[in-house]
Amino acid sequence: MSTLCFTMLGIIDELVITVNNNGAAVSLIFVFLDGVGLAPSAVENPLAAATMLNLRALLNGPLTREHVQERSDLLLRPIDAALGVDGLPQSGTGHVALLAGVNAPALHGRHQPNFPPVALRPLLAERSIFRLARQVGHAVAFANAFSVGYWQAIAARRIRRSASVIAAEGAGVRLRDSDDLRANRALSWDITRQAAHERGETDLPLITPEAAGEHLASLAHDYALVFFECFLPDLAGHGRMGAGAVPEVLTRIDRLLGGLLAARRPTDTILITSDHGNIEDDRTQSHTRNPVPLLVIGPQAQRFADVARIDAVAPAILAAL
Repeated sequence: MSTLCFTMLGIIDELVITVNNNGAAVSLIFVFLDGVGLAPSAVENPLAAATMLNLRALLNGPLTREHVQERSDLLLRPIDAALGVDGLPQSGTGHVALLAGVNAPALHGRHQPNFPPVALRPLLAERSIFRLARQVGHAVAFANAFSVGYWQAIAARRIRRSASVIAAEGAGVRLRDSDDLRANRALSWDITRQAAHERGETDLPLITPEAAGEHLASLAHDYALVFFECFLPDLAGHGRMGAGAVPEVLTRIDRLLGGLLAARRPTDTILITSDHGNIEDDRTQSHTRNPVPLLVIGPQAQRFADVARIDAVAPAILAAL
């Protein structure tokens, strides 16, 4: 065998050892934003006018249909969230489609809001990207922190487990807590930790969105797949955060992205997508049937060039890993 072959084998062995030792030389950071559609630029589309300086610099314009593009290290394309099923796409089945790579609305017979259908929960636990990635040796991090109050509400049956929690538990992925937040090894779903302050955890220092993006980027040093979910766009789009919340929410998300872009390693890839439209049309507080954006930034961008539907995201992530 040639010296070059031995050298290449040594590099491969080193990379495998790195991953299996809970370190990742190359990572994919999956930022899931609930309730963001990709629509044309229009007066009714808040994304067209929002102060999102980082995204505008990246795309040479706002996150609208006119700025769909493809380069070697950047991809923005609209992908279908309706999946051939009548009605408005919803989170319960949309999350399953994204995380397990199946047409959940078709399997369920309709779009289901909020939480995954009971019949699809075993499939989600067994076939999620978290579990399949771990089965082939990749370290996986769920970046969100969960408070004691969350688990108390689960135990009291005031709320049900989200799709991401079901997927993480099925894969044996550790769910982070407030101590991880204090150590900057986790993120609050609302980015700045304001929600934690509002529920009484005032010992948790508030942080800037840029700092949250840096914390997210740092997790990629130790994990091949990093997942973070944020429900701010859907809540704002539904009018649940008060009048005038939409511009602030979009700016907050953009600043998170700015911190993430500034801190990520050149070898890391960022993937941003959603489960259904909502915030992109201020004429309604309901969901929309608009496609959702698939925005991929980094060296693996071209791996996603053929993704056309949200149920194709998970297989493409596994192929990219």
